Amino acid sequence: MYSLTDYDFDLPLSLIATRPAVPRRASRLLTSMQGHLSDRQFTDLPDLLGPHDLLVLNNTKVLNARLKGQRARQSAQGLTSAKIEIMLDRATPEGHWFALAKPLKKLNLGDVVTFSDAFHATVIGKEGGQVELRFNCASEDLDDRLATHGEIPLPPYIASMRAADDQDATDYQTVFAKHAGAVAAPTASLHFDDHVLHALRDKGVGFAEVTLHVGAGTFLPVKVDDIKTHRMHPEWGEVSDETAQRIEHTKSKGGRVIAVGTTALRLIETAARSGTVQPWQGETDIFIYPGFDFHAADALITNFHLPQSTLLMLVSAFVGFEQTKAIYEHAIAQDYRFFSYGDSSLLIP
Repeated sequence: MYSLTDYDFDLPLSLIATRPAVPRRASRLLTSMQGHLSDRQFTDLPDLLGPHDLLVLNNTKVLNARLKGQRARQSAQGLTSAKIEIMLDRATPEGHWFALAKPLKKLNLGDVVTFSDAFHATVIGKEGGQVELRFNCASEDLDDRLATHGEIPLPPYIASMRAADDQDATDYQTVFAKHAGAVAAPTASLHFDDHVLHALRDKGVGFAEVTLHVGAGTFLPVKVDDIKTHRMHPEWGEVSDETAQRIEHTKSKGGRVIAVGTTALRLIETAARSGTVQPWQGETDIFIYPGFDFHAADALITNFHLPQSTLLMLVSAFVGFEQTKAIYEHAIAQDYRFFSYGDSSLLIP
């Protein structure tokens, strides 16, 4: 279970969802409870949770993080130009941004990538397959510039099948998104709408929020055969004192802490390395794979993930390697829809 090939599986292309269910709550829900699988609808979720349970939501907001620009450079042959595509990854404390760039080899230190007459970025660093960019606007103005000139960063497996459009601006954002900074959606949360949230509140289920700004690294493949040697890209997150207290209170009362998505789970487990969940803020590069010792999450709501992905390894750590294989074999056999816009699962070890 520590070899990359252990996490491979064959997925029919027809099961890759390129659009979400309409309405959001119409998606299916595969439940795995103590090893038993059952096929349900996402609207059944309130029936599966109780008044002592706590849902932990990631309230990050997706930026229009994909930019297309031009790099101009004076050379011995005269003025040369190259088309450059930028995918923002994460912000630095100074307000700069690390980003993926295509083609990376076309960019050198000092190069300027122009997106419009009044919007450009200068390359101030280049290492580890990324560039560090300084934009010509203040951090508080960047969101507006991105809204105008950027595109919703659909995952590569969707972008290769269709172009992003105006509908994705709504579909690829959670209904409780608050704090801008992510370049990928916490997709397990996309199934929630006001109808489901109200039904859960009526059932007495509690809510707590965390913020983890999902980075572009979530789309990068694992390139090592021994997964124990893989290194995650860091992502910025915060667990407030209020959320930490709610999680610990829930546990003390015998309730279950249900992480909505792998992002929420990774963050609360980062905050729980001492054995209890503590307030936490900073960059996390926690990598969860079989053998991991969980201290915070009792259950997980998550979508169906790519073969050989770190997210599939996380699921295997949470419910067991063999159970994960059974879940995915069942999901494929029953035509569940996969990946970001696909169906959901509720996993209880």
